[in-house]
Amino acid sequence: METLHDKIQRVVQEHVAIVPYDPRWLALFAEEKQHLLACLPLALIKRIEHFGSTAVPGLPAKPVIDMLIEVTDLAATQQQIVPILEAQGYDYFWRPAWDDDRPPFYAWFIKRDAQGTRTHHLHMVEAHFEHWDRLLFRDYLIAHPAVAAQYAALKMELAHKYPNDRVGYTKAKTEFIVGVTAAAKRSHQRPDP
Repeated sequence: METLHDKIQRVVQEHVAIVPYDPRWLALFAEEKQHLLACLPLALIKRIEHFGSTAVPGLPAKPVIDMLIEVTDLAATQQQIVPILEAQGYDYFWRPAWDDDRPPFYAWFIKRDAQGTRTHHLHMVEAHFEHWDRLLFRDYLIAHPAVAAQYAALKMELAHKYPNDRVGYTKAKTEFIVGVTAAAKRSHQRPDP
């Protein structure tokens, strides 16, 4: 049986491939959202959002749909949602919000297709988690195509540099993402003229 350590090592070493934007990603998000709303306890689900590069029209991305799901209670999520999704073949991780293995933790799932290729990442967090800033990042890229193009170039460079190191790839994008998110927060807080 695969240990948690072995499972983590397996998933972080999977290939990082950036592909051209695919307009079907929006439909794949909508299909998965409907699936989740049909099989999960609705009392725990508050909202489901599409974020990450696949949510930005025209942006190249890893072909994995990132979904941000607000749950009312993470402990109840572990008890009620995890068994449902694991029974359907999703990989489940109780992971730290930061990479230093300390709280806050959240529920993270990987959905795969019949060939074992990742198709979706589900990030289940409560309303107060900083993950919601990722929607500001998404919206800023949509509104600023030149910034999205810079991000695309960075992603391509990093995918070449870290082809089998998802942790290294993600860490190397952090400075850019933090800077753009800060700009998004500043522009989001400006009053309309």
